[in-house]
Amino acid sequence: MRSALDLLLIHPGGRELIYQNLGAELSAIEPPLWCRLIAGYILDRGYSVEILDSEAGNMNPERVAREVSERRPRLAAVVVYGHQPSASTQQMVGAAAALRAIKALNPEQKVIVLGGHVAALPERTLREEAADFACNSEGPVTVHQLLEALECTAPAFDKVAGLVWREDGGVRQNPAPPLIHDLDRDLHGSVWHLLPMEGYRAHNWQCFGNLGSRRPYASIYTSLGCPYQCTFCCINAPFGANRYRMRKPEQVVAEIDHLYRTCGVKTFKIVDEMFVLNDRHVTGICERLAAQPYASELNLWAYARVDTVRPERLALLRAAGIRWLALGIESGSEHVRDGAEKSLDTADIVHIVGAIQAAGIHVIGNFIFGLPDDDRASMQQTLDLALQLNCEFANFYSAMAYPGSPLYAAALHKGWELPDRWSGYSQHSYDCRPLPTEKVSAAEVLRFRDAAFHAYFENPAYLNMVSRKFGSETRLHIAEMTRTRLRRALLEPPAGPAGEPANTDKLSTVAT
Repeated sequence: MRSALDLLLIHPGGRELIYQNLGAELSAIEPPLWCRLIAGYILDRGYSVEILDSEAGNMNPERVAREVSERRPRLAAVVVYGHQPSASTQQMVGAAAALRAIKALNPEQKVIVLGGHVAALPERTLREEAADFACNSEGPVTVHQLLEALECTAPAFDKVAGLVWREDGGVRQNPAPPLIHDLDRDLHGSVWHLLPMEGYRAHNWQCFGNLGSRRPYASIYTSLGCPYQCTFCCINAPFGANRYRMRKPEQVVAEIDHLYRTCGVKTFKIVDEMFVLNDRHVTGICERLAAQPYASELNLWAYARVDTVRPERLALLRAAGIRWLALGIESGSEHVRDGAEKSLDTADIVHIVGAIQAAGIHVIGNFIFGLPDDDRASMQQTLDLALQLNCEFANFYSAMAYPGSPLYAAALHKGWELPDRWSGYSQHSYDCRPLPTEKVSAAEVLRFRDAAFHAYFENPAYLNMVSRKFGSETRLHIAEMTRTRLRRALLEPPAGPAGEPANTDKLSTVAT
């Protein structure tokens, strides 16, 4: 006999550990994509499903455990997918705490953990975490087959595709199921009624010029996977291959229309690893969006590459409501970009950024310090390029060997020091530990990254541009943002002679 609730999908929190003080107001709170996709897949197969978004609800692990205990699902699934392509590992901070709390309150509760990080390290995850099962692939098929198995008196776990489980004192693992190909039929994610829509908000920068429009907010997807092989990215870990699967344009636009008309959402993120890639796909979506009577009200952002942006399509993208494009520029050094499998010409970068801005679309430039071929001079080149481009917003990252990425495999092979806890993979955490290079230590990389952030956002040329484009309120907002100085364990000097904590207020400066 079935429980009243078959499946409870849990999106873990932990913003304060991942972002420190930045998580309170500046970061986005996004609807959890893979909770939606799995929920729709399981509901379509006749099971009852609920979603517990502990991040949107600002729930601590103990509150999550009480919710699970009260709802009594046959299976609880902790879904560890990050809200940026390589952020799944940092979500393990909240996931691990939630798993421990659930099992402490009710040791008999069956729990599976899945997601990008888990698919990259399935056996290790099961050995280290308080879960009964893990998943080595994208998840929907495994969860469905596990629910079927749990209905039997003697569950045949060896028949559940993609399942990792304990048996006879060890860990066993089944082959992954084939990837789901019909995204619109099987991974539609049309379960918005299961989510606390009032709890979501956009990034601060997406609403520059109108900071009060961060809510209501939603994130949608139009494709899964990426055909590229950037050394630092782990996006394809759950898929087992560099595959690119697309939804039908009409289904994407229907979902946006539904959210606009039923929830009043005008501010969207397209979560695809690479939205601007397949021209027919992008054009099909944008032409349909541009034809909507509310197109001018929309504010969407999406990822692109410098070498996938077609200048002749930019007017259409803007007419469709795309107001921001995030470009993975990564480095100011062509040599370093080549080493990261990101071969781009600097002149092309400058040209494409200018073309995007001329079309009325803002640019988020993404830059990485500490890639394998980096030294102090090449990191300075990266900052110099960022200052030259003067994008409307910029993200500065330190290179991380995320589990599931080629860089992680290289780090293990070469014996590089990796973070000793999952929060160390967060770019903004106290215990962040980036990779060293042959010429620059991890501490030097992190110090340069943090100083570069302030050099960019406190640069008068940037602030004057912001004032012209977005107004004085946004400029004051940025000034307030830069008052926050991240504390870093790696950069803190030893305690004083009397044991007092050292002064951590100062950051080294970067020449501009």
